[in-house]
Order: sequence, then structure tokens, then C-alpha cells
Amino acid sequence: MPDNQKNESPIKVGISSCLLGMTVRYDSGHKRDRYSTDVLSEYFQFVNVCPEVEVGMGVPREAVRLVGTAEDTRMVGGKTGKDWTKKVVAFNAKRARELEKENLSGYILKKDSPSCGMERVKVYNEKGYAEKNAVGMWPRALKKQFPLLPMEEEGRLNDHRLRENFIVRVFAYHRLQNLFNNRYSRGKMVKFHTAHKLLLMAHSPKHYKELGKLVADVKKYSPSQMREKYSAVFMEGIEYKTTTKKNVNVLYHILGYLKKVLSPSEKQDILQVIKDYHNEITPLVVPLTLLRHYVTIHDIDYIEDQIYLTPHPKELMLRNHV
Repeated sequence: MPDNQKNESPIKVGISSCLLGMTVRYDSGHKRDRYSTDVLSEYFQFVNVCPEVEVGMGVPREAVRLVGTAEDTRMVGGKTGKDWTKKVVAFNAKRARELEKENLSGYILKKDSPSCGMERVKVYNEKGYAEKNAVGMWPRALKKQFPLLPMEEEGRLNDHRLRENFIVRVFAYHRLQNLFNNRYSRGKMVKFHTAHKLLLMAHSPKHYKELGKLVADVKKYSPSQMREKYSAVFMEGIEYKTTTKKNVNVLYHILGYLKKVLSPSEKQDILQVIKDYHNEITPLVVPLTLLRHYVTIHDIDYIEDQIYLTPHPKELMLRNHV
């Protein structure tokens, strides 16, 4: 793993308490998410929150639901109609501020929950009909307090593309936090950006170019201005999903650094596995492993230091899908 990839502090990720198996739901049950508890817990230090319990609703309790519209939402008891909105909004804002001290790098939320659902949450209109177009009360507070924080629902993590995108963002955001939380200098800023060039290219060529121009003008900005501008564009770019086409472009880019040291047969072997990846015959890990082999043998420093080669632990096998 490159030196710029070594973590300087635990990677803290917020999570809905019920996903850890805690019996905090309205019916005294839980919704343990095995991927979070059995896999991600090896890499993340979870910080759990259950807004409903912490605001004082108790366990067991009356189930709540959202009423109104996606833009103007209230939280009320499903049977009694007790309005929790004012209390919940105030509590959520306070709780989100308290999380500042945790320095979170991501957040995993319970899908469909009126409190924690990130998207497509049911909201009931005045006639009692529901539409799935609302956002839970807690993610609203989180997004307001932490606009750059990677967030995802546990249900969506079953999709391997969404899973990789989220985990890439968590590790990237953690590295960004380490850059700016430590003694920040323009030299470290340039080094960070250089190491992330290929990763940015694989996610959003547009943001890759925009950040390149920003870093080229690094002396024009104060450290605080650069932190704000770079962080916003960087995280926006990383949020774009990689595609086969964009990855192939990066693979050819890496190959370009090897063209003078490879034999014709070696180059042909690499071109063939890139073609197989492009045709969805083999996963991304195959051409990357072969390229890394030659990059290491020939000591191509610039490529060896690229985060793109190892944006997350290989044990997670996020690049092993066709």
C-alpha cells in the first residue's frame, strides 16, 4: 500500500443502531446488516445513532410516519397522530453538531425508515395516500451539518457498484480529512492531488480537469480557501460512479508509462486482458493486477503512488465483479 494510503487515524463511520443488531426498533426488534457487522466492521469504527430512541420515544413505541409533502414534512405517530416534528428537528440538529467531534468519514442509514431513510421514504398526504419521494428526518440534519459526508443505505450496498462507490468515497474522504486536519501545506496539497489523479480520472474526467486547474493556482488561495474549494470539487467528483469505459481509459493511461519497457508479447498480453475487461469477460482486478506487476518490476514511481491501484483494501474484493 502506498505511503499516502496509510491511515493516520481510525476510519469512523456513523450507522443506524438497528443495523448493528441493537434492539431499538419500535417493535423491540432490530435489522442487523451482516455486511456491516461482519465485513465493514473490520475496517471501520462504527458510531451508532438511533434518533427515535435518543429523542425519547422509548422501546417498544408507537410507530411513526412522515406526513405532508416531500418538501414540507412532519413526523407523527401512526395511530395517535402525536406530532414529534418540532422535538425531532431540534434534537437532530443538536445531535448532528455533537457528531462533529467524531470526525466521521461516512454514514450507513436504514432504508425506508421515516427517521433514517436516505431516499424514497413514504410520506402520507392529507388523504392518507403515500408516495415514496421523501427523505428521512435524520439524513436531512446530517446533510446540513456534513454536506460532503458520504452516505448510503444498507439496502443499496447489496448492489456491488453502489457498494464500491460508497466505500471508495469513505476512504477518499478519510484521506482528505487527514490531509487538512494535520499540518496542511501547499506541498502536501499537490502531493495529495497527484496521488489521486487516476482515481479522479476514473470517476469524473471533468472534475479531474477542474481540480488540476485549481491546484495549478494553489498559490492564489489561502489554506482555508483551498481546503473549502478543493474538498467540495474532490468529493463531488468521486461521487460519480466509475464505468467500464472510464476504467479502460485509465488502464491505457497506465500502459502508456510502460510502453518503452515492455516487450511486444508483454504488451499484447496486457492489451488482451484490457479487451477482455472491456467486453465484460473478466473483472477489473485482472488487468490491474497485471499492470501493477510490470509497474513494480520496472519501478514506475508515479504509477506506484497512485491511489487508483488500491483505493480500498483488496480483501473487500470490490473489483472482483464482472
